[in-house]
Amino acid sequence: MRIQNRVIKGQENGNDILFLLDAEVDRPTGTPAKKMITDSEEHAFVYLMDEDEGYTYIHFPKDIWPYMAKVLQTGSDPYLMWNEEKLHLPGFVEELTMLVYNIEGNDNYGEAFTTAVEQEFEAFLQNINL
Repeated sequence: MRIQNRVIKGQENGNDILFLLDAEVDRPTGTPAKKMITDSEEHAFVYLMDEDEGYTYIHFPKDIWPYMAKVLQTGSDPYLMWNEEKLHLPGFVEELTMLVYNIEGNDNYGEAFTTAVEQEFEAFLQNINL
């Protein structure tokens, strides 16, 4: 999977979680697809942007996961920031919830990736399993 856009920073802005892209790269193209996949080799979650012929990939590397865990705590879909442009990421919470839950105890994603997800999202998984 070719990494086209990588989130470089997460931040809280009031009740919103913002994920910042490098302003030096091109603006991500497409419209939010409300879908998320994983890139277990890169230890990243990937939000998809629909294009006419395929997708643009927005990578959320492991160092951003603490902010993704906060998104799950708030239950509100976050925003992607590129320069001053703010783009809502619908379906983010639902897709991330599904993936985290499916990854738990599932070494099909690779043991290292599964373990990293279980550790980062431990508090969220404990709430699901109650």
